[in-house]
Amino acid sequence: MSFKVINVGGIPGFPFAEGEAVIRHAGGDYIDAPCRTEEEIPAAAADADGMIGAFASGLLSLSGETMRKLPKCKIVAIPAMGYDGVDLEGATENGIIVVNNPDYGAEEVANHTMLLLLALARKLVPTVDGMRAGKWDSPGVSTIRRQVLPPLFRLSKQTLGLIGFGNVPRKVVPRAKPFFARILAYDAYVPEDVIRQFGAEPADLSSILRDSDFVSLHAALTKENHHMIGLEQFKMMKPTAYFVNTARGGLVNEEGLHTALSEGIVAGAALDVMDPEPPHPDNPLLKLPDIIITAHCAQYSQEADIQIRTNPCEDIVRVMEGGWPREAAFRNPQVKQRFQEKWSNK
Repeated sequence: MSFKVINVGGIPGFPFAEGEAVIRHAGGDYIDAPCRTEEEIPAAAADADGMIGAFASGLLSLSGETMRKLPKCKIVAIPAMGYDGVDLEGATENGIIVVNNPDYGAEEVANHTMLLLLALARKLVPTVDGMRAGKWDSPGVSTIRRQVLPPLFRLSKQTLGLIGFGNVPRKVVPRAKPFFARILAYDAYVPEDVIRQFGAEPADLSSILRDSDFVSLHAALTKENHHMIGLEQFKMMKPTAYFVNTARGGLVNEEGLHTALSEGIVAGAALDVMDPEPPHPDNPLLKLPDIIITAHCAQYSQEADIQIRTNPCEDIVRVMEGGWPREAAFRNPQVKQRFQEKWSNK
């Protein structure tokens, strides 16, 4: 079997040796052809049977018009979880399969989510900062306990709300259950019985915002849900509630979040993602005391770092061998009929 895979990149300096080995082991030819813009893609990948690219989070886009200029391309594989840069309808019209990498780093993101939740719950950062500033000055009752911690509530009386219920939040639930009294979950695309099956209580978005003491965002970014959480949504939350986002920065209106934190509408927030990335040094969120920000690193581990390269290439090989990609990674399964019509005689 002979086929060609072009990696158009999107992440500067991102090595792909393990993925290349998967392609070559299956008899394919692998070529790195990094593109800075979408306009460069047709020339770089004109003869590609499969294409790899970081089509997410503003790194690189792929429109239906560009895909029409890729006459041999059967599959587009995205190494990460996000796929908001790809025109899925355009891909389906062109008979091109789109896969992402939902398994990659899911365990790590779930763990990082718990890290942020517990850090907010126990006011870890202000406690450490306060101690370093000398707020440990009275026998028996320290300044930390008198001035920094209140109000602090017992987690076993608190409710966690999950917005989005894909791979990551399904891993968050068993981690969070020993800590929280209730776990609510909302996802417009996941049946309620599936939510129950994984141990959470189905709820609508308004109930999640209104009833939760901690709200954790896990939705995929699409054109429809850009800035789905803004000042209006923060005003629905309890003033003692905390907000966590380990999904995509574009889901949150940062101006609204800044207002909510500055005016005490919510108690605090923790973010692993922002919009844009990296944030501008003058971003006002960076100057607030009641927010934790990590550098889009929730998904990282040594093992996940290999998965990001190998999983998409394994899906490409499946398709080149006449099969379908992993169901969990298949972003436009409605393409099957069009795909078969287009490629059955080629």
